[in-house]
Amino acid sequence: MNKEKIYILEDRGIIYINGEDAFAYLQNIISNDLNKVTDNQSCFSYLLTPQGKYLFEFIIIKHKNGYFLDCPKYQIENLIKQLNLYKLRSKVEITNLSNEFVVGALSKDKFIEFEKNNDPGVTIKFREDPVILDPRSIKLGARIVINLEKLYLSAKKLSLKISNIEEYYKLSHSLGIPNSDTQNFQNKIFGLEINSEELNAIDFKKGCYVGQENTARMKLKEKLSKRIYPVEIIEGNISIDDIIKINNTEIGKIVNNTKFSFGLFKFKDPNFQFEKILETDSAKIKIKKPFWS
Repeated sequence: MNKEKIYILEDRGIIYINGEDAFAYLQNIISNDLNKVTDNQSCFSYLLTPQGKYLFEFIIIKHKNGYFLDCPKYQIENLIKQLNLYKLRSKVEITNLSNEFVVGALSKDKFIEFEKNNDPGVTIKFREDPVILDPRSIKLGARIVINLEKLYLSAKKLSLKISNIEEYYKLSHSLGIPNSDTQNFQNKIFGLEINSEELNAIDFKKGCYVGQENTARMKLKEKLSKRIYPVEIIEGNISIDDIIKINNTEIGKIVNNTKFSFGLFKFKDPNFQFEKILETDSAKIKIKKPFWS
Protein backbone atom coordinates (compact mmCIF):
# COMPACT_ATOMS: atom_id res chain seq x y z
CA MET A 1 0.00 0.00 0.00
CA ASN A 2 1.17 3.49 -0.83
CA LYS A 3 2.12 5.48 2.27
CA GLU A 4 0.56 8.63 0.84
CA LYS A 5 -2.87 7.15 0.10
CA ILE A 6 -6.10 6.52 1.97
CA TYR A 7 -8.89 4.32 0.62
CA ILE A 8 -12.47 5.12 1.64
CA LEU A 9 -14.20 1.77 2.15
CA GLU A 10 -17.71 2.82 1.23
CA ASP A 11 -18.91 -0.80 1.34
CA ARG A 12 -18.21 -1.00 5.09
CA GLY A 13 -20.72 -0.07 7.77
CA ILE A 14 -20.58 0.63 11.51
CA ILE A 15 -22.80 -0.80 14.24
CA TYR A 16 -22.45 0.50 17.81
CA ILE A 17 -23.25 -1.77 20.76
CA ASN A 18 -23.31 -0.33 24.25
CA GLY A 19 -25.10 -0.71 27.54
CA GLU A 20 -24.66 -2.35 30.93
CA ASP A 21 -24.49 -5.89 29.50
CA ALA A 22 -22.61 -5.13 26.26
CA PHE A 23 -19.46 -7.10 27.17
CA ALA A 24 -21.20 -10.25 28.41
CA TYR A 25 -23.71 -10.15 25.56
CA LEU A 26 -21.06 -10.07 22.83
CA GLN A 27 -18.70 -12.45 24.63
CA ASN A 28 -21.38 -15.12 24.70
CA ILE A 29 -22.00 -15.14 20.94
CA ILE A 30 -18.83 -14.20 19.02
CA SER A 31 -16.00 -16.55 18.01
CA ASN A 32 -13.20 -14.43 19.43
CA ASP A 33 -12.43 -13.40 23.02
CA LEU A 34 -13.73 -9.91 23.79
CA ASN A 35 -11.24 -9.64 26.66
CA LYS A 36 -8.68 -8.85 23.94
CA VAL A 37 -10.51 -5.64 23.03
CA THR A 38 -9.33 -2.55 24.90
CA ASP A 39 -8.67 1.09 24.08
CA ASN A 40 -5.31 -0.10 22.72
CA GLN A 41 -6.33 -3.33 20.98
CA SER A 42 -9.06 -4.46 18.56
CA CYS A 43 -9.92 -7.89 17.16
CA PHE A 44 -11.55 -9.64 14.21
CA SER A 45 -14.40 -12.08 14.82
CA TYR A 46 -17.20 -14.09 13.26
CA LEU A 47 -20.77 -14.72 14.29
CA LEU A 48 -21.43 -18.34 13.33
CA THR A 49 -24.51 -20.53 13.05
CA PRO A 50 -25.05 -23.11 15.82
CA GLN A 51 -23.50 -25.64 13.39
CA GLY A 52 -20.34 -23.52 13.10
CA LYS A 53 -21.02 -22.09 9.64
CA TYR A 54 -20.15 -18.54 8.65
CA LEU A 55 -22.87 -15.91 9.03
CA PHE A 56 -21.29 -12.51 9.72
CA GLU A 57 -17.86 -10.99 10.27
CA PHE A 58 -16.65 -7.79 11.87
CA ILE A 59 -13.72 -5.96 13.39
CA ILE A 60 -14.50 -5.06 17.01
CA ILE A 61 -13.19 -1.72 18.30
CA LYS A 62 -13.61 -0.31 21.80
CA HIS A 63 -15.46 3.00 21.68
CA LYS A 64 -16.42 4.93 24.81
CA ASN A 65 -18.59 2.60 26.89
CA GLY A 66 -19.32 0.18 24.07
CA TYR A 67 -18.01 -1.35 20.87
CA PHE A 68 -17.93 -0.47 17.19
CA LEU A 69 -18.51 -3.37 14.79
CA ASP A 70 -16.85 -2.56 11.46
CA CYS A 71 -18.55 -4.92 9.00
CA PRO A 72 -19.60 -5.28 5.34
CA LYS A 73 -22.41 -2.80 4.74
CA TYR A 74 -24.58 -5.34 2.92
CA GLN A 75 -24.68 -7.38 6.16
CA ILE A 76 -25.88 -4.54 8.40
CA GLU A 77 -29.64 -5.10 8.31
CA ASN A 78 -29.50 -8.86 8.78
CA LEU A 79 -26.69 -8.64 11.32
CA ILE A 80 -28.75 -6.29 13.48
CA LYS A 81 -31.71 -8.68 13.24
CA GLN A 82 -29.47 -11.56 14.32
CA LEU A 83 -28.00 -9.55 17.18
CA ASN A 84 -31.50 -8.69 18.37
CA LEU A 85 -32.42 -12.39 18.39
CA TYR A 86 -29.66 -13.00 20.93
CA LYS A 87 -30.42 -9.88 22.93
CA LEU A 88 -33.22 -11.40 25.05
CA ARG A 89 -33.21 -9.44 28.34
CA SER A 90 -29.68 -8.11 28.00
CA LYS A 91 -29.34 -4.42 28.73
CA VAL A 92 -27.73 -3.39 25.45
CA GLU A 93 -28.44 -0.91 22.70
CA ILE A 94 -27.69 -1.75 19.06
CA THR A 95 -27.39 1.25 16.73
CA ASN A 96 -26.61 1.52 13.03
CA LEU A 97 -24.13 4.40 12.66
CA SER A 98 -23.27 3.77 9.02
CA ASN A 99 -24.65 7.16 7.97
CA GLU A 100 -22.42 8.95 10.48
CA PHE A 101 -19.11 7.08 10.32
CA VAL A 102 -16.92 5.85 7.48
CA VAL A 103 -13.95 3.48 7.35
CA GLY A 104 -10.72 4.46 5.67
CA ALA A 105 -7.74 2.19 4.95
CA LEU A 106 -4.15 3.39 5.08
CA SER A 107 -0.74 1.77 4.93
CA LYS A 108 1.13 0.02 7.72
CA ASP A 109 4.04 2.38 7.13
CA LYS A 110 1.80 5.39 7.80
CA PHE A 111 0.51 3.78 10.98
CA ILE A 112 4.07 3.15 12.22
CA GLU A 113 4.76 6.88 12.02
CA PHE A 114 2.49 7.18 15.07
CA GLU A 115 2.94 3.79 16.77
CA LYS A 116 5.99 1.52 16.63
CA ASN A 117 4.08 -1.54 17.91
CA ASN A 118 3.00 -3.34 14.75
CA ASP A 119 1.14 -6.32 16.22
CA PRO A 120 -2.20 -7.15 14.55
CA GLY A 121 -5.06 -5.22 16.11
CA VAL A 122 -2.98 -2.53 17.83
CA THR A 123 -5.19 0.55 18.20
CA ILE A 124 -4.33 4.21 18.67
CA LYS A 125 -6.27 7.46 18.47
CA PHE A 126 -5.85 10.23 15.92
CA ARG A 127 -7.83 13.32 16.87
CA GLU A 128 -10.01 11.05 19.08
CA ASP A 129 -10.75 8.62 16.23
CA PRO A 130 -9.59 4.96 16.46
CA VAL A 131 -6.89 3.83 14.04
CA ILE A 132 -6.44 0.04 13.97
CA LEU A 133 -3.64 -2.05 12.51
CA ASP A 134 -5.69 -4.68 10.71
CA PRO A 135 -6.20 -7.61 13.13
CA ARG A 136 -6.39 -10.10 10.25
CA SER A 137 -2.94 -9.23 8.89
CA ILE A 138 -0.72 -6.19 9.21
CA LYS A 139 0.06 -6.67 5.51
CA LEU A 140 -3.39 -5.18 4.87
CA GLY A 141 -2.39 -1.97 6.62
CA ALA A 142 -4.48 0.02 9.07
CA ARG A 143 -7.98 1.46 9.12
CA ILE A 144 -9.53 4.52 10.70
CA VAL A 145 -13.15 4.79 11.82
CA ILE A 146 -14.08 8.42 11.54
CA ASN A 147 -17.05 10.74 11.46
CA LEU A 148 -17.89 11.60 7.87
CA GLU A 149 -17.66 15.33 8.58
CA LYS A 150 -14.05 14.96 9.81
CA LEU A 151 -12.83 12.65 7.06
CA TYR A 152 -11.38 15.13 4.58
CA LEU A 153 -9.76 17.36 7.20
CA SER A 154 -8.12 14.37 8.90
CA ALA A 155 -6.90 13.02 5.56
CA LYS A 156 -5.34 16.44 4.89
CA LYS A 157 -3.68 16.55 8.32
CA LEU A 158 -2.27 13.07 7.69
CA SER A 159 -1.04 14.17 4.24
CA LEU A 160 -3.08 11.41 2.62
CA LYS A 161 -4.66 11.46 -0.83
CA ILE A 162 -8.02 9.71 -1.27
CA SER A 163 -7.44 6.97 -3.85
CA ASN A 164 -9.12 4.24 -5.88
CA ILE A 165 -10.62 1.59 -3.59
CA GLU A 166 -9.81 -1.12 -6.15
CA GLU A 167 -6.12 -0.89 -5.21
CA TYR A 168 -6.99 -1.86 -1.64
CA TYR A 169 -9.20 -4.80 -2.58
CA LYS A 170 -6.64 -6.07 -5.07
CA LEU A 171 -4.15 -6.24 -2.20
CA SER A 172 -6.70 -7.91 0.07
CA HIS A 173 -7.43 -10.55 -2.56
CA SER A 174 -3.73 -11.24 -3.13
CA LEU A 175 -3.39 -11.90 0.61
CA GLY A 176 -6.33 -14.31 0.57
CA ILE A 177 -8.57 -12.08 2.71
CA PRO A 178 -12.21 -11.73 1.58
CA ASN A 179 -13.75 -8.39 2.50
CA SER A 180 -17.21 -7.30 1.42
CA ASP A 181 -17.91 -10.06 -1.13
CA THR A 182 -18.95 -12.84 1.24
CA GLN A 183 -22.68 -13.22 0.51
CA ASN A 184 -22.23 -16.69 -0.94
CA PHE A 185 -20.36 -17.93 2.15
CA GLN A 186 -23.25 -17.32 4.52
CA ASN A 187 -24.72 -20.43 6.13
CA LYS A 188 -22.93 -22.58 3.52
CA ILE A 189 -19.27 -22.77 4.53
CA PHE A 190 -17.84 -23.56 7.96
CA GLY A 191 -15.98 -20.79 9.75
CA LEU A 192 -12.77 -22.81 9.79
CA GLU A 193 -13.06 -23.28 6.02
CA ILE A 194 -12.98 -19.49 5.65
CA ASN A 195 -9.67 -19.51 7.50
CA SER A 196 -10.96 -18.08 10.76
CA GLU A 197 -7.95 -19.36 12.66
CA GLU A 198 -5.42 -17.96 10.18
CA LEU A 199 -7.18 -14.56 10.17
CA ASN A 200 -7.21 -14.37 13.98
CA ALA A 201 -11.03 -14.55 14.12
CA ILE A 202 -11.31 -17.39 16.60
CA ASP A 203 -10.09 -18.14 20.12
CA PHE A 204 -10.03 -21.83 21.08
CA LYS A 205 -9.37 -21.03 24.74
CA LYS A 206 -12.43 -18.91 25.46
CA GLY A 207 -15.69 -20.33 26.76
CA CYS A 208 -18.85 -21.12 24.86
CA TYR A 209 -20.13 -19.11 21.92
CA VAL A 210 -22.54 -19.78 19.08
CA GLY A 211 -21.11 -22.59 16.94
CA GLN A 212 -18.30 -23.39 19.39
CA GLU A 213 -18.98 -27.10 19.85
CA ASN A 214 -18.74 -28.12 16.21
CA THR A 215 -15.88 -25.70 15.52
CA ALA A 216 -13.84 -27.13 18.40
CA ARG A 217 -14.60 -30.70 17.28
CA MET A 218 -13.44 -29.97 13.72
CA LYS A 219 -10.21 -28.52 15.09
CA LEU A 220 -9.55 -31.26 17.66
CA LYS A 221 -10.27 -34.16 15.32
CA GLU A 222 -8.57 -32.51 12.32
CA LYS A 223 -11.70 -32.79 10.21
CA LEU A 224 -10.94 -29.68 8.18
CA SER A 225 -10.46 -30.82 4.58
CA LYS A 226 -11.54 -27.75 2.57
CA ARG A 227 -10.53 -24.09 2.57
CA ILE A 228 -11.26 -21.00 0.53
CA TYR A 229 -8.41 -19.54 -1.50
CA PRO A 230 -8.26 -16.61 -3.91
CA VAL A 231 -8.38 -17.53 -7.57
CA GLU A 232 -6.99 -15.72 -10.58
CA ILE A 233 -8.79 -16.05 -13.91
CA ILE A 234 -6.32 -16.80 -16.70
CA GLU A 235 -8.94 -16.90 -19.44
CA GLY A 236 -12.70 -17.31 -19.83
CA ASN A 237 -15.48 -16.64 -17.34
CA ILE A 238 -16.55 -18.25 -14.08
CA SER A 239 -19.88 -18.62 -12.29
CA ILE A 240 -20.94 -19.55 -8.79
CA ASP A 241 -20.65 -23.30 -8.11
CA ASP A 242 -18.52 -23.98 -11.20
CA ILE A 243 -16.60 -27.20 -10.57
CA ILE A 244 -12.82 -26.78 -10.61
CA LYS A 245 -10.79 -29.69 -11.98
CA ILE A 246 -7.22 -30.72 -12.56
CA ASN A 247 -6.44 -33.77 -14.71
CA ASN A 248 -10.20 -34.45 -14.84
CA THR A 249 -10.24 -34.69 -11.03
CA GLU A 250 -12.60 -32.40 -9.09
CA ILE A 251 -10.63 -30.34 -6.62
CA GLY A 252 -12.99 -27.52 -5.69
CA LYS A 253 -15.69 -25.09 -6.76
CA ILE A 254 -16.13 -21.36 -7.27
CA VAL A 255 -17.83 -19.73 -4.27
CA ASN A 256 -18.04 -16.16 -5.56
CA ASN A 257 -17.49 -14.62 -8.96
CA THR A 258 -16.81 -10.99 -8.20
CA LYS A 259 -13.80 -9.26 -9.67
CA PHE A 260 -11.76 -10.73 -6.82
CA SER A 261 -13.01 -14.29 -6.70
CA PHE A 262 -12.52 -17.19 -4.30
CA GLY A 263 -12.88 -20.94 -4.57
CA LEU A 264 -13.46 -23.65 -1.97
CA PHE A 265 -10.73 -26.27 -2.40
CA LYS A 266 -9.91 -29.75 -1.14
CA PHE A 267 -6.51 -28.62 0.08
CA LYS A 268 -5.48 -32.08 1.31
CA ASP A 269 -6.00 -33.62 -2.14
CA PRO A 270 -2.63 -34.67 -3.63
CA ASN A 271 -3.57 -32.79 -6.82
CA PHE A 272 -3.84 -29.48 -4.94
CA GLN A 273 -1.09 -27.03 -5.92
CA PHE A 274 -0.71 -23.27 -5.85
CA GLU A 275 -0.11 -21.42 -9.13
CA LYS A 276 -0.95 -24.47 -11.25
CA ILE A 277 -3.42 -24.04 -14.12
CA LEU A 278 -6.84 -25.48 -13.25
CA GLU A 279 -10.01 -25.64 -15.31
CA THR A 280 -13.73 -25.09 -15.06
CA ASP A 281 -16.11 -25.75 -17.96
CA SER A 282 -15.58 -22.22 -19.25
CA ALA A 283 -12.34 -20.91 -17.78
CA LYS A 284 -8.75 -21.53 -16.83
CA ILE A 285 -7.73 -20.37 -13.38
CA LYS A 286 -5.02 -20.76 -10.77
CA ILE A 287 -5.00 -20.68 -6.97
CA LYS A 288 -3.15 -17.74 -5.46
CA LYS A 289 -1.12 -18.46 -2.35
CA PRO A 290 -2.35 -16.44 0.68
CA PHE A 291 0.02 -14.76 3.13
CA TRP A 292 -0.46 -17.43 5.81
CA SER A 293 0.36 -20.48 3.67
